[in-house]
Amino acid sequence: MRTSAEARIRNRQKRTRCRAAEKKVLSLADKPTAQVELAKVFALLDHMATKGLYHQNTTARIKAKLSRHVGSLQG
Repeated sequence: MRTSAEARIRNRQKRTRCRAAEKKVLSLADKPTAQVELAKVFALLDHMATKGLYHQNTTARIKAKLSRHVGSLQG
C-alpha cells in the first residue's frame, strides 16, 4: 500500500509539473522564448510517455497543440 501511495504522489507531482509547463508555453507571446520552452516541454512529455504516465497519443495531441500555438506567434 505504501509503495502505491508514494507512486501516486510522485505521479501527481509529475503531471502537475507537466501541466504547468504546458500553460507556461501557452502564455508566452515572444516566439524565440516560446521555442526554447517548447523544446523543454517536448522533452518532458516524451519522458512522461516513456514512463507510462501519459499515453503516446495524449502526448502527441498536447505537442501538436503547443506547436500550433508557437507557430502562430509573431516575431
